[in-house]
Amino acid sequence: MYCNVLKLKNSCCFGQWGSIINTNSLLNKLIRSNLVNTTNQVEVLQRDPNSPLYSVKSFEELRLKPQLLQGVYAMGFNRPSKIQENALPMMLAEPPQNLIAQSQSGTGKTAAFVLAMLSHVDPNNKFPQALCVSPTYELALQTGKVIEQMGKHYSEVKLVYAIRGNKLQRGTQLQEQVVIGTPGTMLDWCLKFKFIDPKKIKVFVLDEADVMIATQGHQDQSIRIQRMLPKQCQMLLFSATFEETVWNFAQRIVPDPNIIKLKREEETLDTIKQYYVLCDSKEEKFAALCNIYGAITIAQAMIFCHTRKTAGWLAGELSREGHQVALLSGEMQVEQRAAVIDRFRDGKEKVLVTTNVCARGIDVEQVSVVINFDLPVDRDGNPDNETYLHRIGRTGRFGKRGLAINMVDSRFSMNVLNKIQDHFNKKIEKLDTDDLDEIEKIAG
Repeated sequence: MYCNVLKLKNSCCFGQWGSIINTNSLLNKLIRSNLVNTTNQVEVLQRDPNSPLYSVKSFEELRLKPQLLQGVYAMGFNRPSKIQENALPMMLAEPPQNLIAQSQSGTGKTAAFVLAMLSHVDPNNKFPQALCVSPTYELALQTGKVIEQMGKHYSEVKLVYAIRGNKLQRGTQLQEQVVIGTPGTMLDWCLKFKFIDPKKIKVFVLDEADVMIATQGHQDQSIRIQRMLPKQCQMLLFSATFEETVWNFAQRIVPDPNIIKLKREEETLDTIKQYYVLCDSKEEKFAALCNIYGAITIAQAMIFCHTRKTAGWLAGELSREGHQVALLSGEMQVEQRAAVIDRFRDGKEKVLVTTNVCARGIDVEQVSVVINFDLPVDRDGNPDNETYLHRIGRTGRFGKRGLAINMVDSRFSMNVLNKIQDHFNKKIEKLDTDDLDEIEKIAG
């Protein structure tokens, strides 16, 4: 469906990277379409409480265009997931309804809003009609891959990326119906370069809202885009977690919404076993890490640090111990980050040391262990529950069992861990030698 358009529109974006990254390395990565086998219950709060609650148990009930139904089945979706059962009838309704939805990774959320975008655009109109804003370059590309797969048999609809580096000629009139990108570039394309006429947009999707508000500038940019859109434009907002700040942001972006949210105790993926290890210093944490690696076989692991400095130090120490290590942090250029993730996905490095830049959205099926070398805290030193959830969500994906190990090196970090336990109502066990057999089964 999209291959020719993607190569055409991104030739300037990808071509300049030369040997740094294969042109198709990210675009051709398959997005895992397996769904978490979850029993999570969702609460549905309708805009109109008197309207009958409508959900579906099959994709046929949605009366999709045949080309899209074919694409859904080709992706391996046999029946709607829990979030899809409730969200899709609202998203595909006529007239379209606005939605704020909470959904975990691996539950088919992206496929749901992609289906809504592809269903609402008119292929006969050669101009942008659906916008999807993602907080990072990597997530935008992953969403684009889902669109490419789902629209494989719907060749009339085209896609373009509004991402840093994809520079178009001034005066370009976009003919693609779907635009995916990051907030800053999307805003420029609407306001500065006028590649997009916001008044013609039918569907606006804001993905990963909780990271949007945590990234400097993204919140304001997203609001400015939304304010340019027509009143009848359908607004869809998704987030894995909903703290008060996220709710406030969501309600500014989405007027008169239907709301789908998970019950609090079900926010953490049940497939992840969580432990903590007591240490006295950074060096002791590193020694404990080496001991864990010496005791069990780990397929691939992601290790999260609070600062770039710590991440760099840890990556160097692990390399000296003979580990195949990749380092990812926010100051790296887009092409460098893409190349690192690509190599990690391909298994060329077994350990990815990173800051929060990689806390969400990067799906690597072989990741069996996530280690919080530093527990996540906000600028005021309070536990960052949302980041914790997203970090450990890199393991235990697609219904598989996962393992999260937290390094605790002070009374302060123990207090942070206790508050995280209380927030999610989940006990985190102290790692003991007796647990090694069990975690070996998960980690390998």
